[in-house]
Amino acid sequence: MNDLEPQRVALVTGGAVRLGRAIALGLAGAGYDLVISYQASAPEARSLAEEVATLGRRCEIVRADLRVPEAAETLIGAVESAHGRLDLLVNSAATFDPTPLLDVDADRWDATMAVNLRAPHLLVRAAAALLEQSRGSVVNLTDLAAYQAWTEHPHHAVSKAGLDHLTRVQARVLAPHVRVNAIAPGAVLPPSDWSEERVVALASRAALRRLGSPEDVVGAVLYLAGAQYVTGHTLVVDGGRLLGS
Repeated sequence: MNDLEPQRVALVTGGAVRLGRAIALGLAGAGYDLVISYQASAPEARSLAEEVATLGRRCEIVRADLRVPEAAETLIGAVESAHGRLDLLVNSAATFDPTPLLDVDADRWDATMAVNLRAPHLLVRAAAALLEQSRGSVVNLTDLAAYQAWTEHPHHAVSKAGLDHLTRVQARVLAPHVRVNAIAPGAVLPPSDWSEERVVALASRAALRRLGSPEDVVGAVLYLAGAQYVTGHTLVVDGGRLLGS
């Protein structure tokens, strides 16, 4: 970037912890200023902002409950107030509630759909004008649940399948000035409470016979952010797990 080019800005939802945090740091390292949303991870959000500052980039942190429809307008308003532009929206925030299908009641269903599926729609809707001005892009985070029948997380799986298709609809509607893509990560950051045996078993299901890392997803985000002739696609980053054993 030369001195005449405006500073690039990215909004990462759920950017304070886990994969969202890795994506935020990767974007800061690539030269983006950031706005990140968090709900309950205030200490982690503050420490992220401090870490981003050491990279020479700005990081605004905004508390937002994405179960509430108005949160989308609040977040995009914060982006506009702080930076006046938006180049990249990463919809990373998600719920991952383990509940058997027949125990998923209306409240659980609606809470998951609100965060995992409705919020990415409302955020893109609210950000569309800013993204069009910058000829920016969107990256939605789905996962392998979009393609597999995850019986331990059925409502999560359905929400991610919906987000996978929403990505294509968004890409068609926002073209030609805004690109929309998605990433479906495989086993790059297993839950911290998983046993070593379960992690090893999961790694063995991938064709590459190993786990990935958050950096694999960061690389995919950076690729899609710069891939000017790619829109409406989901990049699966799973070490070949969908290929089957």
